[in-house]
Amino acid sequence: MTSLKKSPLHERHVALGAKFAEFGGWEMPLEYSGVVAEHTAVRTSVGVFDVSHLGKARVVGPGAAAYVNSCLTNDLGKIGPGQAQYTLCCAEDGGVVDDLIAYLHADNDVFLIPNAANTAEVVRRLQADAPAGVEVTNTHDDYAILAVQGRNSDEVVGAIGLPTGHDYMAFAVAEYAGTPVVVCRTGYTGERGYELVIPNDAAVAVFDALLAAGEAYGIVPAGLGARDTLRTEMGYPLHGQDISPQITPVQARSGWAVGWKKQRFWGDQALRAEKEAGPAKILRGLRAVGRGIPRPHMTVADADGTALGEVTSGTFSPTLKKGVALALLDARVKEGDQVTVDIRGRQEPFEVVKPPFVTVNVR
Repeated sequence: MTSLKKSPLHERHVALGAKFAEFGGWEMPLEYSGVVAEHTAVRTSVGVFDVSHLGKARVVGPGAAAYVNSCLTNDLGKIGPGQAQYTLCCAEDGGVVDDLIAYLHADNDVFLIPNAANTAEVVRRLQADAPAGVEVTNTHDDYAILAVQGRNSDEVVGAIGLPTGHDYMAFAVAEYAGTPVVVCRTGYTGERGYELVIPNDAAVAVFDALLAAGEAYGIVPAGLGARDTLRTEMGYPLHGQDISPQITPVQARSGWAVGWKKQRFWGDQALRAEKEAGPAKILRGLRAVGRGIPRPHMTVADADGTALGEVTSGTFSPTLKKGVALALLDARVKEGDQVTVDIRGRQEPFEVVKPPFVTVNVR
């Protein structure tokens, strides 16, 4: 059995009393003080997540950005150096191999952050098609990533001497104790926040500094449990559940991350055809009418018991104090419809709604 990879901050998490779980081949903190407490801290003040399991890859060389743009779905031509972009790596049939963030450093330098389990496959695909002079390197094990999320994230990040206040999806390269750190206004919680890409050897120092600077704001270390409830409240998809090789961007209502006017990208023909014809299934939001808590793979049905699809992500919303879900449903299902979810044999009532499920702070 292959041993799980560990974050460069693993010993810090042990000392903080973290409970661990496997995620994408990594042993990562699931929770420290409890999912609800950590979720609430991010929604009301600030939290810090270790997301070093996320992949890292670099594409460099003449025409690197143009090459990436010809492969991934979104249009890199819409942003400039110092900006980041959410995008998708699709197969030729339109299925999602992965979703990722592309950091455009220059026309000849693009940094990619895929999901942990998919990094090798994304890199393999990019390497296979790369033109002469363009080099694609898997740098997964070279960097740590910390996500500082919440309304007080500016104060905490600024207190350790790193830049803040830049636009959403913009990044700056700065130094912490002589080590270069990329500070990007991104996150997976819906709150104002930053993600810091840090060389491994500086990760512990930055993590300790953030916790110390955040004491005045009630900062808490937060695990992947709270990360999941926070992103579900926002309706953000998780690869392998809400988007996958079997669930296309058109079905997942992620067409906004597709550069439809581009000449080509991986999977473009299949996605254009599906968009034109209309998808058979669409990802919708569900909000509990009663006390039911939905979970992935639970069946969604209409009032007559006819199956409409299934839950892809479901959880208890600590903010709303009720169950919320994303579900892949028959395209004929509309917002405002009443449906049921089979929760251990009980048909619990839910309303079809448009995510996000909660209102968050202005970015």
